[in-house]
Amino acid sequence: MKCAFQFVAKITFVIVIGCRLLTSQSPPQSHPATIADQMATEDRVRKSGWWPTKGTFPPSAFLGSAACAQCHSGLAASQKKNAMAQTATLAGGSDHLLQHPLNYKLGPYTYQATRKGDAATFSVTDGMTSYSTPLQWAFGIRMGQSFLFERNGGIFMAPLTYYPEAGVWDFTVDTLHSVPESFDKAVGRHLLDSELRGCFDCHNTAATTNDKFDPQRSIPGVTCEACHGPGADHVAAVKSGLAEMGTTMILNPRHLSTVDSVDFCGSCHRTWWDVTLSGSTGMTSLRFPPYRLQNSRCWGNGDVRLKCVACHDPHQPLEREAAAYDQRCLSCHVNVVGAKTTADHPGAACPTARKECVTCHMPKEKVVDIPVKFTDHQIRVVRANESIPK
Repeated sequence: MKCAFQFVAKITFVIVIGCRLLTSQSPPQSHPATIADQMATEDRVRKSGWWPTKGTFPPSAFLGSAACAQCHSGLAASQKKNAMAQTATLAGGSDHLLQHPLNYKLGPYTYQATRKGDAATFSVTDGMTSYSTPLQWAFGIRMGQSFLFERNGGIFMAPLTYYPEAGVWDFTVDTLHSVPESFDKAVGRHLLDSELRGCFDCHNTAATTNDKFDPQRSIPGVTCEACHGPGADHVAAVKSGLAEMGTTMILNPRHLSTVDSVDFCGSCHRTWWDVTLSGSTGMTSLRFPPYRLQNSRCWGNGDVRLKCVACHDPHQPLEREAAAYDQRCLSCHVNVVGAKTTADHPGAACPTARKECVTCHMPKEKVVDIPVKFTDHQIRVVRANESIPK
């Protein structure tokens, strides 16, 4: 299936035998997780079998979500409403751009971006020199939407992003937050090949196949196969009446161990090692929930439930209200001060409250230089006037 883009560790192993994806699962983790258990994504994708962002499978192995929906219609329909499914689109399909056109002044530069019908345009001028170009892709949907365009044979990121929660246009992440020193730099930032591939591999499905990066073939958004892996062999087996065999030809992340499960989400949301090796620690790391979670004091203390999917269902829209998470917290913490902890409830009771736990223990914090607050997934007792752990 093609999209319309106009451009040219020791726990669970997924083993490829022939064309079949086989999963070999170890028992649930009952010992503390250690740094040795966790892995960087670049190490994960080198292993055999499927892992998110892996690009070794052929294009023909990917069938698209419509094929999945033939048997999993409910999950496929609800997943489309999840922000991950909407995290990439043609710029001409951006509702944000249609409803909130850009008109921004920065020093001598005036920026404009508009959408008319299914065409989106970006322009910048300093009064003497002007540049205008079609916008081609929009990445992101809820926290911010950034735009890409072609220039001189390369792909550039527009220097301004629309931030829906704040309702404003502001600097794009990883863009120099100051008046550009030249017109060329004012136009936008050229994305290196590795960076460009990272953007597409996480915001789209099957952008890299047969180890070749090809955005033209990619499927917009995080679809079924972005997490479960290519589905052609699975579907073929099921249609042949070999349903049991078919389950071995697709990855079900539900069966991953705690460490692997968090690193699985961290393939795009950044694992502990991804952040540590890149040097992106500090306030910037608030953008990377797996890294923050793996820095929590309670991480790795033997409770196999402490992972991303304990609170977030990847097939459903994100729960936005703090109260929606209370039952998840109380499934691990006892509910009465002074009550003894148990194997099922190893966490002590909070002496202050029994509701809206995350407002205190996982507060929203502003990331430096962009108008967005991220939930800090480093679970902790937050004390007055205490600096945010980095």
